[in-house]
Amino acid sequence: MKRYLLKDYIDILKKENLVEDVCLCDSILNTSIEKLEHNSKEVANNTLYICKGLNYKPEYLNEAIVRGATAYISEPENVTDPDFPHIVVNDIRKALAAVSCMYYDFPADKINMIGLTGTKGKSTTAYYIKSILDDYMKEHNLPDTAIVSSIDTYDGKECKESLITSPESIDLQEHIANAVDCKMQNLVMEVSSQALKLDRVHDVLYKVGVFLNISEDHISTIEHPNFEDYFASKLKFFAQVENACVNLDSDYIDRILENAQKSKKIITFSTKNEKADVFAYDIKKLTHTSISFRVKTSKFDEEILLTMPGLFNVENALAAIATAMVLDIPFKNIYNGLKVARASGRMEAHVSKDGNIIVIVDYAHNKLSFQKLYESTKQEYPDKNIITVFGCPGGKAQLRRRDLGTLSGIHSKVSYLTAEDPGPEEAVDICKEIAEYVAKEHGNYKIIEDRGEAIKEAILDNPNSVVLITGKGNETRQKIGKKFMPCLTDTQYALEALEEYNKKIG
Repeated sequence: MKRYLLKDYIDILKKENLVEDVCLCDSILNTSIEKLEHNSKEVANNTLYICKGLNYKPEYLNEAIVRGATAYISEPENVTDPDFPHIVVNDIRKALAAVSCMYYDFPADKINMIGLTGTKGKSTTAYYIKSILDDYMKEHNLPDTAIVSSIDTYDGKECKESLITSPESIDLQEHIANAVDCKMQNLVMEVSSQALKLDRVHDVLYKVGVFLNISEDHISTIEHPNFEDYFASKLKFFAQVENACVNLDSDYIDRILENAQKSKKIITFSTKNEKADVFAYDIKKLTHTSISFRVKTSKFDEEILLTMPGLFNVENALAAIATAMVLDIPFKNIYNGLKVARASGRMEAHVSKDGNIIVIVDYAHNKLSFQKLYESTKQEYPDKNIITVFGCPGGKAQLRRRDLGTLSGIHSKVSYLTAEDPGPEEAVDICKEIAEYVAKEHGNYKIIEDRGEAIKEAILDNPNSVVLITGKGNETRQKIGKKFMPCLTDTQYALEALEEYNKKIG
């Protein structure tokens, strides 16, 4: 990999008007930077160290210097060693993103970057797009598609479960560089509101950017103080997008389209507006796990088959089709890709032997995703009771407790409230808070802190029901305190309970 000199990093920071002062001697300007770090424990000789983070402490810089840092980058308030070579910047997050791009030799310029933002549907849509592109690439004997999502991250060199939706800029640039090294042509990634607000994707230009929808979420003291801050963060996305794919069925569509004008081209999709560039009609549920619809564009009017449940997934499929059209992917690859597309832990349907119980494992975890899930479930299973198993995370997005409790109280025969990454809080306290909102809607609820037990009881004690297990999908870790503790996935818990049920009925 190409190595840049310290002076090159200073130049790029100056080019972006981020530099306030440069305090170092000319003799080190030609030093080759061998490592870029914001973790002081990982610093080695010839490292450019970044003083960043809400929890930054002066001792971190001291450790970085001892370990061999050449210089450090800091905002004015964190210049705790004025005698050591340093660059003072006015925005440490943008600075980190800029130098990360340079350190990895601007990899995003060498691959088709496809970004997705929105309140609901990012992961499923990302995997729909990947499946379409993989079908096309396989046909042409080319490498498959990289993905950075809230489910997992795959860059050609490694595949791992993700802890956050959009990684820090230096980690993101490494994944993009790995994909480029592996000769991949496309990378699909979810772009969270936090990534946009905190400039993790600063300096990344997207060949295609998808805006799925917007609804109130991530409102807390450590995320967004209010909906306007959340929405404004999402809208920043369009300034980095060449071709914008926009859902005309989203709330606040006029404001979204106004901001989408920052992109060179806008492609619209809809299940309601026939004037959309990509329009779905004749939507049908075929089985517990399949849906068909027709899609009309300027190039074709054809039938599509999805083998994931959830009528709302038609919108996600339209977003993937719009993306594929921008990239000139033929219809046959679109059809083939969508037919086999899966997103782990998203709308996974499992049915008991007698067909009496349908279990759906989904990642739904906010107001919009719950609304869509209940709407689809009632439409698809009008004769069955709805049972919901869920919780809310600790230490963030506190409004979800009200929103999800209210919705479950309205739509569920019984709400099973359980642990869902309680983090710094006690799971039972979170459940009790949710229960207040369930009760306000005259809903029935049970608090069972053990997630596996909650899922088991929900399935075994509720015949003729659709059991919705939401919030964690196929995650294998539960955040308790500051630690991520290993656990079974919701699918594993569900299958164990269904096996027990099937044995009972013979």
